[in-house]
Amino acid sequence: MKKDIGVCTPLYPAPALVVTAYDRQGIPGGLMVAWGGVCNSEPPCISVAVAKNRHTLEGIMKRKAFCVNVSSEDVICEADFFGLASGRDVDKFETAGLTPRKGDLVGAPLIEEFPISMECEVVQSIDLGSHFLFVGKVVKTWAVEKCLDEKGYPDPLKVKPLVFAPKCGTYYALGRVVGKAYSEGKKSSGENNG
Repeated sequence: MKKDIGVCTPLYPAPALVVTAYDRQGIPGGLMVAWGGVCNSEPPCISVAVAKNRHTLEGIMKRKAFCVNVSSEDVICEADFFGLASGRDVDKFETAGLTPRKGDLVGAPLIEEFPISMECEVVQSIDLGSHFLFVGKVVKTWAVEKCLDEKGYPDPLKVKPLVFAPKCGTYYALGRVVGKAYSEGKKSSGENNG
């Protein structure tokens, strides 16, 4: 039996993304974001929600740009640090030992050491209450070559992305492959053409 657990958002997994931007003085910074994901196919867009008290918010609003950096198991400490400290008080890149790289097409830095980075230009922003939701059109995607599959696309098992359980405050790694999309459902419908 299901039990009413109140109003909450246990939508798992949440991504562990580090969203980066330049601040007012042009210093690269960023924050950990769990409220984010793909929100459109053509043009490809990503949405990220940024709390109103975050230092990075002003930079995104001013430059109408941000980069989404996919965290991996290999950079868990650095990624988590971006969610702990404020860019008002510390240079996060310097403290974490990470390399900011100027985006080619947008006024935002990407993180060289993270396996995937996407340059995004803001196409829409919405004040939702506690957060601003930004929709960013992906204008360029960068990936570490060793994380690519034979077709040149990032392989999740090579990227080893972190996933996050917000209320639990726990990071997880991807597990095993359990099925093939657009195929498993055929078993329920009685189709047997794999």
